[in-house]
Amino acid sequence: MRVLFTTWAWPSHLYALVPLAWACRSAGHEVLVASQPRLLEDTVRTGLPAATIGEDVDAVELVRGYVLPTASDTPTAQSAPAPASGAGKGPRAMRMFLAHAESMTGGLVRLAREWRPDAVVFEPTAFAGPIAAAALGVPAVRLLYGTDLMLRARGLLPDVLAPLAGEFGAAGFDPFGTVTVDPTPAGLQVHADYSRLPMRYVPFNGPGELPPALPKRDGRPRICVTWGHTMAKLDPSYFLAGRMARAAAKTGAEVMVAVSAEQRQLLGELPEEVRVFVDAPLDPLLRQCDAVISHGGAGSVLTALRNGLPLLLVPQLPDHAGHAGRVLAAGAGEVLTRDEATPGRVGEEITRLLADCPERTAARALQAEIAAQPAPCEVASQVERLVGKLAVGAA
Repeated sequence: MRVLFTTWAWPSHLYALVPLAWACRSAGHEVLVASQPRLLEDTVRTGLPAATIGEDVDAVELVRGYVLPTASDTPTAQSAPAPASGAGKGPRAMRMFLAHAESMTGGLVRLAREWRPDAVVFEPTAFAGPIAAAALGVPAVRLLYGTDLMLRARGLLPDVLAPLAGEFGAAGFDPFGTVTVDPTPAGLQVHADYSRLPMRYVPFNGPGELPPALPKRDGRPRICVTWGHTMAKLDPSYFLAGRMARAAAKTGAEVMVAVSAEQRQLLGELPEEVRVFVDAPLDPLLRQCDAVISHGGAGSVLTALRNGLPLLLVPQLPDHAGHAGRVLAAGAGEVLTRDEATPGRVGEEITRLLADCPERTAARALQAEIAAQPAPCEVASQVERLVGKLAVGAA
């Protein structure tokens, strides 16, 4: 079986594809990951075969316009940019997804016609994927990277994408694909009527050296602060990891901060006892922790819950707010706005989450749900059976 994976050029979206892609490859299937030029280096670093399609879209500039407003913002030429503008139907996010689809679809269809995949796996905002699959008449497998926040746009998507799909003979295609692979535990899912394949969340937070073992515990709890890859790209003022670490350190807990090399200089001055880990995979670091402070990105949230850790979340983008809302609804953490996240309030909430609180119990329940879901290798076998079944039906 040949499986073509695709995403637009955003590292966290790529990372969500990696466990299933490697599961397919380990099962003996051919795998290829296709994206815009900007993602090529990141894809190569995953060890998976890569192909470049389309042209880069300035996603950073588009995403800047989605930052949630806050009373504490002080707009300047460098920070708090004005909302993105541009033509197109639907909300601004739809315009961004359409821009990526327009950039990628022609190249993806050409690549697919040459490489002849048996299935196309796409993350839920990479709509070139299901269009290319429909153009070739092969299954389109939608792979979520968190709670299905695109569900609320389901009625809008066919009309937005219809002209582009028509160019490639894919009229009437389903933007949600043939089946949806869902790595979220049941407690974070939203109700949907589509065909769903559950999959155990296996973290891939980017390649990196295993972080060193921490010193023996001295009786204090341990907190990890992580702020993902997105917010620092938008503007340094949105990267709150240093601010959160300083507030958490005042509780007397051990504090660790996980950052990329580019983010290290954005932390500002930290208390001497705060440990900083640069380019370290998040999952092994969280195994040594008791709670997480984060921006609400899907990967950070699921990695924390995989380790049974309660979360304090300060979302600044609508999708981060969506993931944070599901955590709050599941009772596995607390959510603050940027205005609410004062040093005193952060210290108060993290002190509560480090105790024997209901949020910790809920996080451990979600951890058990994650562990009970089928491993990616089992899902790879299910995709293979789906391909075989549809091939027989088409014969």
